[in-house]
Amino acid sequence: MKPFQFISVKLTLCLITGILIQTAFNFSPFYCLYALITSLIILGILLKTSKKRALVFGIVAAFASILLGVTTANFATPKNNTLHYSNKTITNTHLWHLKIHEVLKSNTYNHKYVATLVTLDNQNATGKFLLETPINSAKTIFNVDDELVVYTKLSLVNSPLNPHQFNYALYLKDLGIYHKIEAKDNYKLLLLNNKTLIGTAAIIRNNIINKLNGAGFNPEELSIIKALLLGERNTVQTKTLDAYKNAGAIHILALSGLHIGILLLVLQFLLSPLEYLPKGKTIKLIIIVLFLWSFAFIAGLSSSLIRAVTMFTFVAYAMFLNRPTSSFNILALSLFFILLCKPNLLFSVGLQMSYAAVFSIVLFNPIFKKLWEPKYYLTNKIWQLLTVSLAAQLGVLPISLYYFHQFPSLFFITNLAIIPFLGVILSVGIVVVILALFNALPNFLVTLYNGIIFSMNSVVKWVATQEDFLIKAISFNKIQIILSYLILLILLLYMTKKTFKRTAWLLASVLVFQSCIIYYNYKALQKEELHILHQSKHTVLTHQTGKELKVYTNNSHINQQSIQNIAIAERVNSISNQKLKNNYSYKNKLLIIVDSLAVYPKNKNSIVLLTQSAKLNLDRLITDIHPKQIIADGSNYKTTVALWKATCLKRKIPFYYTGENGYYTFH
Repeated sequence: MKPFQFISVKLTLCLITGILIQTAFNFSPFYCLYALITSLIILGILLKTSKKRALVFGIVAAFASILLGVTTANFATPKNNTLHYSNKTITNTHLWHLKIHEVLKSNTYNHKYVATLVTLDNQNATGKFLLETPINSAKTIFNVDDELVVYTKLSLVNSPLNPHQFNYALYLKDLGIYHKIEAKDNYKLLLLNNKTLIGTAAIIRNNIINKLNGAGFNPEELSIIKALLLGERNTVQTKTLDAYKNAGAIHILALSGLHIGILLLVLQFLLSPLEYLPKGKTIKLIIIVLFLWSFAFIAGLSSSLIRAVTMFTFVAYAMFLNRPTSSFNILALSLFFILLCKPNLLFSVGLQMSYAAVFSIVLFNPIFKKLWEPKYYLTNKIWQLLTVSLAAQLGVLPISLYYFHQFPSLFFITNLAIIPFLGVILSVGIVVVILALFNALPNFLVTLYNGIIFSMNSVVKWVATQEDFLIKAISFNKIQIILSYLILLILLLYMTKKTFKRTAWLLASVLVFQSCIIYYNYKALQKEELHILHQSKHTVLTHQTGKELKVYTNNSHINQQSIQNIAIAERVNSISNQKLKNNYSYKNKLLIIVDSLAVYPKNKNSIVLLTQSAKLNLDRLITDIHPKQIIADGSNYKTTVALWKATCLKRKIPFYYTGENGYYTFH
């Protein structure tokens, strides 16, 4: 198969290029639209003479597709809408009329929601916000389509306070969310009944969850059932999530492409007798598509589920056509359609992994299957499952390493033990959901399904305990992702036709990848940095020298994830814990740490780190040592930090607070 011979593939690549260009440069909407219309007019003129000017027509068509990507990404950017709140004068407090669009997972302190703006100060406006309400509040927990008015001011979503930490603010920005609103005692819930399709789906989903809660399932199995069938992962325990992650089976709990694909195969098998009827294949296709979208509706119409069902609707059509090359062609067309409607989904991890897995299966699986053709039925089925798992894992591996920094080498055992039975698990689960919805779920089915989920959990936990086969803390960046997919592309070409030229290209690409790793390791060996991290209630300093990281703290109960993030990103080999000292010398700079004892040496022109809300006269300290800068970390009370900040402002001394500005780096 030659993927790039398909027009849909070429158009999709051009569309993606356009989206990336707009993301990087953010062109004016007017100029984008003008350029797109002009290119389409030229394309129409060339259409009649395309045979004579095929090359020119192809270039203009590619350029028009790129401009289409630029334009759609432009108009999909919320700030480019004249009604967006960012285009209005926003000062202090305003009256925000909000509608709940999505319920997010709560953290320790707050319930979280995605809310859309209905009006701003009773004027039409658009925009999305992260809405937070205190978790200990006695007031109502919001549901999808609830509406409320909040009189408050906007806040920025918190940026990472420590190096190489997950950037939640950037993640929300890709979703078109730039600010958050806090609703404490400053809001009023509106008793309206303006239901949307997603809101109706959420009501049905919540009703199913309530029915399942009272059906008699064990708590752990129930949490997996809700995640597996309804995409509700909020109740799954952290230990269970970690087990699925370490076993390479976390995709089973993420209701997306895998589940829809398996349901499609099950439906294809169950409805195959319809093909003997007149127009039977068409009837089967219609039933399958309706069933898939009904399942998406019952499961709450989440963004990932809508994306997956859209993709496999196209796949179902490809199976209906039953042409050898149609699967790849229509997959590319489905991606084109999805990105045309929502260009920002290009940056969604779920979409990236779903399409990487499916494209890899379509391209590599036929090649892997030809490597060995078992004679016996059972052996043949096991080999087919292995080749599909290997092809899918090959496609998602670079993305997985970049986002999760680990590789479960026993993934094939999990897939062999679970994937063959996942169709049965999903099918029985759908029957359980339907019966529970109508209060007709028998006890024997509860016991049976509880046992099935328990068995699946047991397999996953056993695989997860084989820690020697779990490769962790793998440093992987964007350049390595690009090079990895380049190697996979050349490997595909080599496996389809082994020539000297393709062998040379494959070896050269591997050599470039290895050279890249050597270069990054060399850079890591040359690096030296001293950081003051932000840790609530603790003082933590990290000193990196080459591939060694020293962590200075007096408390062992610090957030180890922050340390691990640094170690992975900076390619650190060894981490050692050290007791915190009173002062540090770094590149001719002296750092003095003043703790609760408020004792300090009188070294002039030093940098002072204030910790543990030290009770001291800051004016006197400034007079005594004339510090270059004063820093306060997360071990201090915010009220104390505010007083120190005011004193430094008065005395014209630079002040730095890690709770606002993030970690401090010595240069």
